[in-house]
Amino acid sequence: MNASVNGNIELTSVNEDVGSVNKGYDDEEVERPTKHHRPVSSRPYLDDVIIATLPKIDKVERPQKTGFWTSVDEAKKTASDFYNDNKKLTHWIIAIILTLLYIAYFAYALWYDYDEAEILLIFTCIAVFIFIYAVIRDNAGSQIEESLIKPALHKVNNSWSHIKWPLYILLVVAFVIILVFLVKDSPEQLISFGGLVIFVLFTYIFSKHPTQVIWRPVLWGLTLQFLLGLFVLRTDIGFKIFDWLGERVTTFLDFADAGSEFLFGELYTNHFFAFKVLPVVIYFSSVISVLYYLGAMQFVIEKIAWLMQYTMKTSAAESLNAAGNIFIGQTEAPLMVRPFLKDMTLSEIHAIMTGGFSTIAGSVLGAYISFGVDASHLISASVMSAPAALAISKLFWPETEESKMVTVEQVKIPTGEERNIIEAASVGASTAVSLVANIAANLIAFLAILAFFNAILTWFGGLVGIEGLTFELICSYVFMPVAFIMGVEWEDCREVAELIGLKTFLNEFVAYLKLAEFIEAGRISKRSEVIATYCLCGFANIGSIGVQLGGLTPMAPSRKADFATVAIRALIAGTIACFMTACIAGILYEENLEEMTMMMNATTIAPVT
Repeated sequence: MNASVNGNIELTSVNEDVGSVNKGYDDEEVERPTKHHRPVSSRPYLDDVIIATLPKIDKVERPQKTGFWTSVDEAKKTASDFYNDNKKLTHWIIAIILTLLYIAYFAYALWYDYDEAEILLIFTCIAVFIFIYAVIRDNAGSQIEESLIKPALHKVNNSWSHIKWPLYILLVVAFVIILVFLVKDSPEQLISFGGLVIFVLFTYIFSKHPTQVIWRPVLWGLTLQFLLGLFVLRTDIGFKIFDWLGERVTTFLDFADAGSEFLFGELYTNHFFAFKVLPVVIYFSSVISVLYYLGAMQFVIEKIAWLMQYTMKTSAAESLNAAGNIFIGQTEAPLMVRPFLKDMTLSEIHAIMTGGFSTIAGSVLGAYISFGVDASHLISASVMSAPAALAISKLFWPETEESKMVTVEQVKIPTGEERNIIEAASVGASTAVSLVANIAANLIAFLAILAFFNAILTWFGGLVGIEGLTFELICSYVFMPVAFIMGVEWEDCREVAELIGLKTFLNEFVAYLKLAEFIEAGRISKRSEVIATYCLCGFANIGSIGVQLGGLTPMAPSRKADFATVAIRALIAGTIACFMTACIAGILYEENLEEMTMMMNATTIAPVT
């Protein structure tokens, strides 16, 4: 094989079977008959010629490696094969070992310090109950449903027309007895009950379709809200659980100080809001993202949604969104039901938006706690507002269309696209940057506008002899009746009314900042503080209308007009839902009971010497 002058390859010796093909690239076209016809080319089939003339190389077997790492690889392969062949057995062995270790730790903790380990006992009992329920459900759930639950429900449905009114009367009587028992030592708590009735009547009178109200979701929503409030505020175990959660969440959020101190120095608290409060939002958002990646958030949301759909008979999309709003924001929660937005009824859209207005996101919850607001009441307020939002939404805009939504079990909550926990934490922190910037920008703008508006009001008031006329002063008189019927003590009504005005016309961040000032200065009582905490716990403000429209419209552009139509009513419904949560708190909260429980928790028995 030689190279010609012009650079083309010429073959000087070829296999006889191939034929004479050493004429270069400039020769005439050669058509080679093959089984599968190829396009004719001016280039000879050099590849075939070369392959045919290459000598065959015998396969050389490499010597088998031996040594330490080879033994390690073989051991790993053996262990992997055993695991693949005995996965179920391996899982059971690991579960049994971990369970025995936990039992040993649990028993020693109870023996070492029972008072400190009591909350561990409560959570262990809850976990055991859930485990037993899951075992029964997975092994005998279908049989129990077919043999007991379905026949019982069928009989109830067939006899519902005869038993519903006696049942309603029985429930009303039971509620009255419970109410009398709850308020017998503090009759002023009946004011909060009167406020609850007023808010329900107001919503019914101004309902979109008052004659078509379906009362089941309304009554069940109020019942769930009341039972949760009763558990948190009036039972020792409920108070201990939420008080423990509040303390642990507060301690957990304090770890954000490590990042703040590293970034801004030891004097970071000199700029409290910028370097102490806002980093908490980033930290908490990162943690929520990790929990979402692990699937913990989806599990909790699904179970809460299932409970609300089963009891209230609301659609899957409404229930999932309401449950999601407990933990995530007013524009993030609808992402779980994004595929269904385009087919939702107006009542369902109203419920989606109401849920966003009546709750707060977990990321900003940490910021309010860092202000000094009671963590346990903030957590319970956020949970209690979810069923209240669905109840008041179905009363203010009843369902008049046929819903196309499926059950909660058939709706797959989207999971994160992160590849590992580190990426999930990073994405959560990065996502919070825009939220922190939005919070800071809004506070700068709203507080500046408020100061300017107050200056104008003061100037106009001064012209007619009214000194100190401000927006807060106007709100303190306009919303005084609302504060009073929620159960706020009369001497604190103006302060709480001012907070309601700030929350409605500016945002809840400004209102909670003001509440923190009132708490620190001791300007309001503990009861008024608790009711205000529940009342302010929601995104129901005028600015949030733009936030929701901006978040929902890209998800379902064809429903843009419907979102705008529903927005104002949803804002009113979300505001009333927060007021109703505050009324429930006013009915159930007793300052003496809380102080006594906290004293019992703080009391320790000195050892006898």
